[in-house]
Amino acid sequence: MRLAGKTAIITGAARGIGRAIAEAYVREGARVAVADIDLAGAEAAAAEIGDAAIAVELDVTRQESIDRMVGAVVSRFGSIDILVNNAAIFDLAPILEIQAASYDRIFAVNVKGLLFTLQAVARRMVAQGRGGKIINMASQAGRRGEALVAVYCASKAAVISLTQSAGLGLIEHGINVNGIAPGVVDTPMWDEVDALFARYEKRPLGQKKRLVGEAVPCGRMGLPEDHTGAAVFLASSESDYVVAQTLNVDGGNWMS
Repeated sequence: MRLAGKTAIITGAARGIGRAIAEAYVREGARVAVADIDLAGAEAAAAEIGDAAIAVELDVTRQESIDRMVGAVVSRFGSIDILVNNAAIFDLAPILEIQAASYDRIFAVNVKGLLFTLQAVARRMVAQGRGGKIINMASQAGRRGEALVAVYCASKAAVISLTQSAGLGLIEHGINVNGIAPGVVDTPMWDEVDALFARYEKRPLGQKKRLVGEAVPCGRMGLPEDHTGAAVFLASSESDYVVAQTLNVDGGNWMS
């Protein structure tokens, strides 16, 4: 019960890694807001997680939606102690075919949405006066470039950089900002990723997913549940002296 009495917001938590973290937080004693643009999915997830979870609609690209979400969580639970910035989208294309609309959409969600959700929650934490924990979900893609994934890689590199800057800027208020960089994770989104690689690399469906899993030193793709230990640690008092770091949870894919 390392998170007993704490209230957490997890964005993009209707499925995948976000949902696994929500379930883990509830097991550790926290109350959780499952925040997602897919309200029906968030409601279904919250109902299955149990009475300690609520669903909140959130579009991270709209400031009014962010502010409304923060207000709804405070109204229901009275405070916010933990934020997991997990909402993100993916796209890929060769450098010569990148479209401005794709760039704008990825950065609107993965970078701008993350920053201004962090800001809104951090303001609430400062007002509460007892600190807090903010965890930004980055990616191994933010550690290096990839020929077909330039914009997504750049967005996740920005997440790592923002984690460092926010970590340094908020620790004076007792707010620890850190990140988690997953590797390749077997979630519904990876089926979409596989289809995009199949299109541009002219592969049969499923081949890219199989190959990247085999290439992981651990011998398999990650699962959403593989990330919950790091997420609980970074949300708990055990990480009070960890500031502005992004922890690789990727089966050994990247070393830094």
